[in-house]
Amino acid sequence: MEFERELAVTESPIDGLYVVDLSVHGDDRGWFKENWQKAKMEAAGLPSFNPVQNNISFNADRGVTRGIHAEPWDKFISVACGSVFGAWVDLRPGKGFGTVFTCVIDSSVAVFVPRGVGNAFQALEDGTAYTYLVNAHWSAELKKTYTFVNLADPELAIQWPIPLEQCTLSEADRHHPFLADALAMGPRRTLVTGCNGQLGQAVRSLAEERGLAGFFDYCDIDTFDMSNPAAYDGIDWDLYGTVINCGAYTAVDAAETEEGRRTCWAANAQGPALLAATCAARGITLVHVSSDYVFDGVEELHGEDEPFGPLGVYGQSKAAGDLAVAVAPAYYILRSSWVVGRGKNFVRTMVALSDRVADGDDALERVTVVDDQIGALTFTDDMARAIFWLLGYREGDVEPSEPAPFGTYNLTGAGEAASWAEIARTVFEVRNGNGSAVVPVTTEAYYEGAKGPVAPRPHFSGLDLAKIRGTGFEPEPWRDTLAAYMEEL
Repeated sequence: MEFERELAVTESPIDGLYVVDLSVHGDDRGWFKENWQKAKMEAAGLPSFNPVQNNISFNADRGVTRGIHAEPWDKFISVACGSVFGAWVDLRPGKGFGTVFTCVIDSSVAVFVPRGVGNAFQALEDGTAYTYLVNAHWSAELKKTYTFVNLADPELAIQWPIPLEQCTLSEADRHHPFLADALAMGPRRTLVTGCNGQLGQAVRSLAEERGLAGFFDYCDIDTFDMSNPAAYDGIDWDLYGTVINCGAYTAVDAAETEEGRRTCWAANAQGPALLAATCAARGITLVHVSSDYVFDGVEELHGEDEPFGPLGVYGQSKAAGDLAVAVAPAYYILRSSWVVGRGKNFVRTMVALSDRVADGDDALERVTVVDDQIGALTFTDDMARAIFWLLGYREGDVEPSEPAPFGTYNLTGAGEAASWAEIARTVFEVRNGNGSAVVPVTTEAYYEGAKGPVAPRPHFSGLDLAKIRGTGFEPEPWRDTLAAYMEEL
């Protein structure tokens, strides 16, 4: 007798845990099923899932019971033969902690179990083969994050079909802690590249301020050269759910030299491309920082979807990096301009020059600054806040809860754009009351007679902030932030 059952995916009381009625075709000979079919299952509502390993737990006798174990990866569970009573407990921090769901799994049913949900089962027949796909490889470092709960915990009140005292259990499973003493599973970690740069320092400071330092790891080019394919073998990528790439080559004029061009492309194009491929293969969210230099500067205000038109090598390398990152399924690109943070930047340079003028430096009575490049400052503290916001971190969150849609977002300080000369004059005036020492000049005049190559600059660098505002994030007015920055200096 022929029979057929169609694929269906239904939610459970545990957030992210789904029951899958598999597509099964049978006749007098037996049955056939598509046990795992990525495209169809994701189209039916299952989350994106990229398994890297297939495991089978053979249970010789009826009553074998295993669990409750929460591992740091997603699972897709089914049975090849026999049947089991499955039980799941949400062991992630939050309001769902301790929620229980149970159901019977036979050859026609599968269950998708998200990371951090404790898993247990009881074999209902002799010779039951319990199978599961996982999307991370086992490692000693990952094993440290496992969470366990006792199968007999009265608070969970799991109604095991076969009483546990009649079942075969391991000694470890008999002595796991009860829910009241169990540790919630922490979030997947975040890796920050380029950690010693202006933005990297801001991200680290914000992570510490938000109480997230224990979940963030940091590296710079000395510990991880992301443009070198061999460097990727030294990182256990299964530990990470997010990578924030703060690393970049920003020496715009030096990028026009032969040596600088190679270094620039390695850091801004090849590195992000390798990073994007790595993140895409492992389901890691990638955050990447771009630049207004990907545009030609003709439009007064640039939107996220404006076609690229980079004028120099630096802009070309950043555009290439953007294109590579956007291939990843889960990415955020933050496009900035005129970055200011902890470290060498335009504002600090103007402060030093203002001090020299104020001290009566005979070699420096006037300072020429270009007035035909128009834009807005981007402060790294504001950018770090925007990154956390897009990822879904809200005040007090240990792990992201409300991420914004993936894609590219402009991020500068809010407010009317200004020229470099106007900003310099403001810095001089606030610092020493000597704003009149700033002399505005054209870009062409400023670089006349320059020793070495000079990169072409966009005339207009203003970025439209409507898209990121649409997520609920409001950039700080850059003039206010500049005043506070000057007070700190």
